[in-house]
Amino acid sequence: MPFKLRESSDNYYELVVSEPLDREKVPEYDITFTVTDRGSPPLSDNETMTLELLDVNDNVPQFPQSFYIIPVMENNAPGALLSSLTAFDPDLHENQYLVYFIIEKEIANTSMSMLFSINPENGNLYALKTFDYEIEKEFLFHIEARDSGSPPLSSNVTVHIIIVDQNDNAPVIVSPWRAQGSVVEEKIPRSTDKGSLVAKVIALDTDSVHNSRITYQFLQVTDATLFSLDQYNGEIRTMRMFSSRDPRHQRLVVVAKDNGEPALSATVTIKLSTVETAVRTYSDMTEVPLEYDIFSDLNLYLVIGLGSVSFLLLITILVTIVIKCQKPNPSKAAPPSRNSVISERNSTIGDNTLVSNDAYWYSLFLAETRKGKLVIRQPVPKGSRYIVSSIPRGTGLTDTSDSAASTLQSLRMGKG
Repeated sequence: MPFKLRESSDNYYELVVSEPLDREKVPEYDITFTVTDRGSPPLSDNETMTLELLDVNDNVPQFPQSFYIIPVMENNAPGALLSSLTAFDPDLHENQYLVYFIIEKEIANTSMSMLFSINPENGNLYALKTFDYEIEKEFLFHIEARDSGSPPLSSNVTVHIIIVDQNDNAPVIVSPWRAQGSVVEEKIPRSTDKGSLVAKVIALDTDSVHNSRITYQFLQVTDATLFSLDQYNGEIRTMRMFSSRDPRHQRLVVVAKDNGEPALSATVTIKLSTVETAVRTYSDMTEVPLEYDIFSDLNLYLVIGLGSVSFLLLITILVTIVIKCQKPNPSKAAPPSRNSVISERNSTIGDNTLVSNDAYWYSLFLAETRKGKLVIRQPVPKGSRYIVSSIPRGTGLTDTSDSAASTLQSLRMGKG
């Protein structure tokens, strides 16, 4: 027992608490006091006292679990009860009186209090609107339970609302496209090979993965031995080639059915017409990359020609660079050719001095002689060239014939 007696004065005792008291564990105590004297024989007396503990708000509300997952079937009626979220508070009176409310939160500019409602007294959770799985799939929010003590204590719990899909959407055929209620018309050549793609039916379902699984099958077909239908991808292919006995027009009715319960479906009617001439057939839905013949004959010739010209140009540039980079070795001056003429000034021999070959010397000799001038040719020291001087008559030479003879003799000696 969490009590003991403590003597305060002579024959006076007081009852004191020796351990903490918890009303939620032991709400009251029956305490019996016994008084005994010291006589012989001793005498005694008993007195019983009942001690009732008062409550204080020392316990927070408690939910059975901290996280609730609540499935809600779509197309629910507004005001439908979703679940009951009840907390417990072991305190007494107003300390155990709980109030429930939704902690305000906005999702896509929509407050949770506009979607759900909770009874503040018992914690019953209600839906305020009809939910559509194709629009809203889940909600996450918190609910708080608060007592009425002083000061008030509270706790909260997380609620996850999951919208469950119903098979409420039928498949919609998107290919081949046709107006509502109309028939799709296709043309194919009668020479179509076996296994050729004739058409491809594509349907979409906006329900969940399980309910939107679609299978295809023929509802009506003119000749079951002529066409095949893949039940998973909706491809219609030829099982054999057309024969002369096959009708020109074929009618195919394809049904696309989902996997829901009950199953929903949609149909499309395809009218195939066979033609003798080749027409553009129905192409596969998958994209096929175009193949280009890059190395055709003309392109090949152009590439070869361009490569040859580039190669020759490169060789020419390299040869030019090599020639420019070579430096000639220094050497003695080469003798001039027979056709070259070098003009020099020589004040000791004459005013006009020329170095020339034999032919030019002979022509000059004749021309100057007719003008009454003497022409003298003398060899240049240490060389094979000659100095030719034209001197007016009367400069010391008296006879033109003697000068001419001397000149001719010089010419012969030069030739010799």
